[in-house]
Amino acid sequence: MKILVANLGSTSFKYKLFDLPAGRVLAQGGMDRIGTSGSVHTYTLGGQDEIARPRPLPDHASAIDEALERLIGVPGVLASLDELEAVGFKAVHARDISGVVELDEDVVERMVNYYPLAPAHNPAYVAAIRQFAAVVPGVPLVGCFESAFHGQMPRRRQLYAVPYEWYEKYGVRRYGFHGASHRYAAEKVLELEGGKELKHINCHLGGSSSLCAVENGVSRAASHGLSPQSGVPQNNRIGDLDPYALDLVMRQEGRTFTQVLEQCAARGGLLGLCGYNDMRDIEEKAAAGDARCALAIEVFSSAIRDYLGAYVVELGGLDALSFTGGIGEHSVLVRAQVLKELEFLGVKLDAAKNRQTRGEGSLHADESRVRIYVLRTDEELVVARQTYEFLAVPAR
Repeated sequence: MKILVANLGSTSFKYKLFDLPAGRVLAQGGMDRIGTSGSVHTYTLGGQDEIARPRPLPDHASAIDEALERLIGVPGVLASLDELEAVGFKAVHARDISGVVELDEDVVERMVNYYPLAPAHNPAYVAAIRQFAAVVPGVPLVGCFESAFHGQMPRRRQLYAVPYEWYEKYGVRRYGFHGASHRYAAEKVLELEGGKELKHINCHLGGSSSLCAVENGVSRAASHGLSPQSGVPQNNRIGDLDPYALDLVMRQEGRTFTQVLEQCAARGGLLGLCGYNDMRDIEEKAAAGDARCALAIEVFSSAIRDYLGAYVVELGGLDALSFTGGIGEHSVLVRAQVLKELEFLGVKLDAAKNRQTRGEGSLHADESRVRIYVLRTDEELVVARQTYEFLAVPAR
């Protein structure tokens, strides 16, 4: 079964074409910095060497068109879009919908209703789903919702201290996101550690970032809450904030609640702190002496450490740490700041390994009790398998 997986980030689009159940990758590619003049499409098709193609990509729709254009007509990939048998989406949020579902209009409308909670993701996903529905009518579109991996979190880890009717009536609780990445990391670290019982924390750090406490492969706590806007600071989203700050700004600047929320979602996070929302740019500016960029990295790393400490307590110890996502895979500086002076927890970073590792490897020193891994997370493989299993059930 040829399954195309669409993975939309706030400023990125990654895709992979799989042949299932073998799990063979027929083609893959990705676009970064969508919406800027620096966007690039990097792809590999039909066993060719990797190709990088600079291309202005003003939005996700143009990125999808570009990807489909590259996929068609390549020997061994797709002669036409008619060969596609399913499209799987790493969907984010639709309140009471979780797990793997077919993306019919009812589900899509529920995603639309949650635009305010996931403004960087849901609109892009809804547009992509409708775009694929028009381009490949009749092909099953399957949503693998990110919150599903966190469904077994203890109830005490799901609830906020808000009026209980908010939870009952409106679903106000912690959902947790980045489920595909955290699931992949949980399974991969169990494999690396020989499948034994394991207390593990995964740090998914990228344009959107979150931490997950994992016990024996099962999510026990997640830093994202009701929305992907919460938790640690994001590229341009605020992360955790005292809600009374919103009232203060509204009164001082005469803004509406909606206007202030839009600022939180689009002008907060690393962008709000230093004027840049890509860690590569921030590190470059910090190295050149930009004090606000250096401070932004410290704020980001400190927030990660806050959750890291909480999750060590939640798990009652720690056996393994992992880093995934673009920042987690490539930022030597952020990893070093997150892991500094944690020897009292049994965490000892090998500085040389940290400098040398990009994408995948281990970072722990020989004497470190806690193992530290960098993983090139394969969210697309997780989604492809879930999509295949969903469609392969005889009743469907």
